[in-house]
Amino acid sequence: MKPLRTTLIVIITVVSVLAARRWLGEPIYIASDSMAPTLTKGHHLLLDKVTYRFRAPLRGEILAFKSPVGEDHESVKRVIAVAGDTVELRQKKVHLNGEAQLEIYAYYARPDEALAGDSLGPLTVPGGAVFVLGDNRDNSNDSASWRDPSTGEPLHFLPLASVTGRVRGIY
Repeated sequence: MKPLRTTLIVIITVVSVLAARRWLGEPIYIASDSMAPTLTKGHHLLLDKVTYRFRAPLRGEILAFKSPVGEDHESVKRVIAVAGDTVELRQKKVHLNGEAQLEIYAYYARPDEALAGDSLGPLTVPGGAVFVLGDNRDNSNDSASWRDPSTGEPLHFLPLASVTGRVRGIY
């Protein structure tokens, strides 16, 4: 009788852990410096999978998502604009709804170079989507640079259906 009880406890524990990881949260690992200096390669983060079931992402939040351009890994970026916002990049500066934004977290590795994605828009974010950028603006694959792999057309918005969770903390 005792081995059956132990086996049952182990099974319930494993199922509970897997369910919590699937529906509540999970640890993730930062594999690149696209969010530096805020999050750098090697950071371990806690991903909250509950919050966005009850509300849409807000400006400034850092989220994880499945790539809209066919990459086989999750990415982590900062929400810059939400549905209904008009976003424009003018020579590396973000303008949101016509106003220049002070982004103390943004880092430019090549501030004096004109790069693709430094100027963009204005674009209005459609419903069911967000506009995201990495904090390491010159070295990030994000809304400013995404292209549809089959057509080559720009993909400036991340569908909310691709969002896997909100980054809650570093451990």
